[in-house]
Amino acid sequence: MQDIEPYYNWRDLYRSEDDRLSPFFQREYSEFEYINTIYNYAIHPQWDEFGSPTLYIKILYTDYTKGFAIIEMIGEWNDAVTNDIMFLKRDVAEQLMENGISKFILIGENVLNFHSSDDCYYEEWYQEIDEGWIAAINFHDHVLEEFRKSNIDYFLIFGGELDGMNWRKFSPMQLYSQVQQVMQHRLG
Repeated sequence: MQDIEPYYNWRDLYRSEDDRLSPFFQREYSEFEYINTIYNYAIHPQWDEFGSPTLYIKILYTDYTKGFAIIEMIGEWNDAVTNDIMFLKRDVAEQLMENGISKFILIGENVLNFHSSDDCYYEEWYQEIDEGWIAAINFHDHVLEEFRKSNIDYFLIFGGELDGMNWRKFSPMQLYSQVQQVMQHRLG
């Protein structure tokens, strides 16, 4: 896991630690000290800790004019034990929403498992973004099945063209445009 680093090809376009509106503004990173772990497995130091002991993220890109953020995730999403959605909503999403973000692209190819609790924070997040959306792309099938079983598929949109999307071939604006087209079609 220590070799899996957040996608870095957009770092010349956006760095959350340089964005004064980001929850990770002025965060400093080491390339040599691996202090964060997921179940005793060290993870790359570029991932951002936000309160969960098993789930880490990286805000890859934010556009406050268009109102969207692209967030890559790694680890185990565990709402049952560590209430990860509470930390994600309260400590990350809300700060972004206060600054005009209403569309969230969550990249989940490095999310290994999902353990649900209730859907209250998902519902709250969904209601607070008004005309926005939360798109989940490239999550593993077993994770998506757990999303369905826990009934959060009403609040997170996934499946179809959002699964297996080769998002790395796009610029952030192109990815947003691709996801926006899917969302407009689905939300009609």
